[in-house]
Amino acid sequence: MDPHAATRQAIAAVWRIEAAKITAGVARLVRDLGLAEELAQDALVAALEHWPEDGIPHNPGAWLMTTAKHRALDRLRQQQMQSRKHDELAGDLDALQAGVVPDFVDALDAARQDDIGDDLLRLIFTACHPLLSPEGRVALTLRLLGGLGTDEIARAFLVGEPTIAQRIVRAKRTLAAARVPFEVPRAAERARRLDAVLEVVYLVFNEGYAATAGDDWMRPALCDEALRLARMLAALMPDEAEVLGLLALLELQASRLGARTDAQGRPVLLTDQDRSRWDRLLIHRGLTALDKSGQLAQRGVGLGPYALQAGIAACHARAVHAADTDWLHIVSLYDALAQVLPSPVVALNRAVAVGMAYGPAAALPLVDALLAEPALHQYHWLPSVRADLLFKLGRPLEARSDFERAAALTRNARERELLLQRAAACAPEQE
Repeated sequence: MDPHAATRQAIAAVWRIEAAKITAGVARLVRDLGLAEELAQDALVAALEHWPEDGIPHNPGAWLMTTAKHRALDRLRQQQMQSRKHDELAGDLDALQAGVVPDFVDALDAARQDDIGDDLLRLIFTACHPLLSPEGRVALTLRLLGGLGTDEIARAFLVGEPTIAQRIVRAKRTLAAARVPFEVPRAAERARRLDAVLEVVYLVFNEGYAATAGDDWMRPALCDEALRLARMLAALMPDEAEVLGLLALLELQASRLGARTDAQGRPVLLTDQDRSRWDRLLIHRGLTALDKSGQLAQRGVGLGPYALQAGIAACHARAVHAADTDWLHIVSLYDALAQVLPSPVVALNRAVAVGMAYGPAAALPLVDALLAEPALHQYHWLPSVRADLLFKLGRPLEARSDFERAAALTRNARERELLLQRAAACAPEQE
């Protein structure tokens, strides 16, 4: 066995935790995300070269930060930046070079704590800039804040590694060409930009929770990354109601992950899940975050879309058995959600809740009214929901046809298998 294998594994673990902080800290100096990532990677290479021989430092994160800042300051000095900025950085460089590294590392680590929160916020708001495409924001965020390699992101989203690499490069070039400042935007702009930040985290989690395509029903690693980002945001922005609303939603949704598949990896629907397998700690964390979000919302403009969705998830979390679910309250929450975030998908989800609260006959006309929605023409959940309602109404042949249509639309193999099984169960006498 390679004697240095354990050290390399430790470096990988440290890097996953520290990468965002290091990139953010360096970006504050160089004001260029591409260059900041390159210099942070230089520090990682240095660790791979030195730690197997010298041992892991007492404070590995600070060692990486110090090394990356050394590289940044050297680069800036070589480029001969404007005299005022150069003088500030030169003084910083003299301070870095003056001390003995082991003693200085702890001092630097203590000094940087005042800035690291702001640095991470700058990095998040820059990586999720609305100027970028949604795909670009997701790829860049997972790269810079999740510490994921291009190959890991490509595997997670089932696209080629060159495609992900191009998205990341294009995103960096777009930010550089537009001279997007590395900063936390001011209040008015922050509200608009925060929507983009939260959307990225939400999209990453959703792709992990219900994979769009491929052989697996879920991709838990993506859920973990999104949850980590949401917790980071909540720690950095504890007074933002929708940040806490999103955190509550993801904690509550993540609590079900262990019960959403059976031993063979096949999907288990919400009403059939073994609720004793739901993670009670995550539920507690989610309900706590939702309570804080509600308290903050009372001082502002009311609950936002993420907090309302978290409220719906909380109704499920509080129900010991599926039959205990307060579907009437869920319908009212969907009514509120439709006011702040009207969309055909929200209308479809509301129809499902109406079916559970008032019966399938009340829900079917709502679903049929959505059949003409262009946005839902290729959305497999529309025929799937309609099929479920038809089956409950004793119209199995029609239900079978819709289940088969839903199966033809989905690109997820596990989901297709489930839908075809439901189609086959609709009219077994016809087999």
